Amino acid sequence: MNCKRQRDSENHEKGKKRNKREERAELSALLEDEDVKRGVKEAWSQRAQYSHGDLELDCHPFPHLLIRNFIQSDSFTENLQRELLDLNFHEKSNDLYKFNQSDDLKKRKEPHITGLRAALFGLFRSWLGEVLGIELEPIVDVSCAKYQYTDVLLCHDDELEGRRVAFILYLVPPWESSDGGTLDLFSTDDHFQPHSVVKSLVPSWNTLILFEVSPISFHQVAEVLSEDKCRLSLSGWFHGPSLERPPRHIEPPFPRSPHLPRDETLLLEWVNPLYLDVDYQSQVQQEFEDSSEIQLKNFLKEEKFKEVSEALRLTDVQWTKQGPPNRRCYEVASLESFPQCVSACWELLCSEAFFLLLSNFTGLRLHYLSPSDEDEKDQEDEEEGEATGSSGDTPSANKNNKEPSTPVCVGELRRWAHGDYTLLHDGDASKAEYALDLLLPLSCPDWQTEFGGFTSYIANEEDEELLMVYPEENSLALVYRDKETLKFVKHINHRSSTLPIGDSCRRAVYDFSFVYYE
Repeated sequence: MNCKRQRDSENHEKGKKRNKREERAELSALLEDEDVKRGVKEAWSQRAQYSHGDLELDCHPFPHLLIRNFIQSDSFTENLQRELLDLNFHEKSNDLYKFNQSDDLKKRKEPHITGLRAALFGLFRSWLGEVLGIELEPIVDVSCAKYQYTDVLLCHDDELEGRRVAFILYLVPPWESSDGGTLDLFSTDDHFQPHSVVKSLVPSWNTLILFEVSPISFHQVAEVLSEDKCRLSLSGWFHGPSLERPPRHIEPPFPRSPHLPRDETLLLEWVNPLYLDVDYQSQVQQEFEDSSEIQLKNFLKEEKFKEVSEALRLTDVQWTKQGPPNRRCYEVASLESFPQCVSACWELLCSEAFFLLLSNFTGLRLHYLSPSDEDEKDQEDEEEGEATGSSGDTPSANKNNKEPSTPVCVGELRRWAHGDYTLLHDGDASKAEYALDLLLPLSCPDWQTEFGGFTSYIANEEDEELLMVYPEENSLALVYRDKETLKFVKHINHRSSTLPIGDSCRRAVYDFSFVYYE
């Protein structure tokens, strides 16, 4: 009898524990209204608008649905928020984003997380499948994200095999558009590339937003500008048959040019005499060959550097925004609008004399006068032949009769400000080449590492950064990269607003960016 009572008591306690592990999430009553379901389904299929109470469907620029008061119980939502904030978060940062994210929530045991997960995987998944007219898979990806001051997720389309619908549930304090962190939706051009933000959705408490993942579903989380608010959200994807994707647009390559026929007079006029010393050039080359990168401080003569910097700040140069935003966001100067001194600096970097100087710095064959590895090998063979008395007419002496390739370069004069960046792209790795990158920053004397704006080099298909090059006034950065190395410029965040205001009321920095090919 005592044993039976004990077993009954144990079973009762187990039942209590099971109930403790899951709190039932009652979702919006709108999901039970058949008229609403039919209205949403019809409007979605016709790419039309529909609204009913707390539910709004808009199909511009692509279908997205908003449901306010998504969870009926305020206490459930508050407890859910509390459980989420108690999770362990990991800082995530790369070319595309910076924020904190939890692990996947599939196996979490907290009662309110478990309850919401069951509602999303069950009732809501069925409702959504009926609206879309497709079978959604029972497994749903879901995690929690915290965006705080300067955190951002830049322009992307969410497309990955199997993803059909993306969703975000906001658990935020009272939020204004001035706080940043909006969900920005992009229009697209004729090539299905993002063009500009046409709609911004401000996060609000207990509001769910979902959208169809498609070739045009380009969106971003705008940088959080509030220093004291946390943009907390649950987000993930429902999986199902993917929409058909058109062929990816391939950008035309930037035109490359051989050197300009300018002699060493330009070097003597512009370059710090230290770097024209032959012995010092050998020292630079040794260091460069050891690490494949080097920074040459105070590279230009001080008076020339100041002249160019001031001309860029004070002269009416024509700047053009570069896109599309899923690849890059910065401005480039028009060559025709260069002030005279800026044009002369550009000619320096494109000149034959400068190509030869770069060869002396790096050991790369960027000029026909610079020795190649084959030349050195032939010389060694010739010396060995003389020592042994054999003829110099050997296979090694005759093996290289082909004309050497012509070294070329491509360059830009860029202007950077808050919000600018470049991103890695799916096709970058297949187009990667051996190349020498050159960066010469201007007007950045107070630049700090936490602003972003640095150039990051990473190994293909790896997250680890190989090298970061920070903007440094009049410091010429040279980096040699192979076919497995990619680069991007990290998003310049709101902290850069502490910089002095430059031209056109923008806190701007500049750089000459060139790539040289052997």
